Amino acid sequence: MASWLEFERQAPELAAVARRLMDGYRHKVLATLRKDGSPRVSGVETSFRDGELWTGSMPRAVKALDLRRDPRMAVHVTSCAPEGEDPSAWEGDVKLAGRAVEITDADALASFQLPDQGSHLFRIELTEVAWTRVEGNEIVIDAWREGVGVRQIRRE
Repeated sequence: MASWLEFERQAPELAAVARRLMDGYRHKVLATLRKDGSPRVSGVETSFRDGELWTGSMPRAVKALDLRRDPRMAVHVTSCAPEGEDPSAWEGDVKLAGRAVEITDADALASFQLPDQGSHLFRIELTEVAWTRVEGNEIVIDAWREGVGVRQIRRE
């Protein structure tokens, strides 16, 4: 699994776009796995600090309980629909996947100044990142996978 900093080093252009979209849209969608293996989606916010991507949740939130049980997760960042008729004006969506590692160290938790006693803090380790957009009459996906690098897929 790669830290955000490792992803930036391996795919700087894709990381810059992903970071811009993630910073530009406060609310994201987190996908986790329920106890029975079915998917759950929840709203989430993320932040960047010390070369890492972070997320948290209120005490005992179901998304935190999901991640404690099974750390596999995905985050989806969607941008606003473009004005006008040109689909190429759309900024695109960013999706990332990996696992969320819960941080329980008291000093680390205190440094984040979490809003509630018992709040959860997770460091996200990445296995893949994808940016999907429209160029002309094509869907374009720039995708990075850990150990593989970046490739581009074009579909009409």
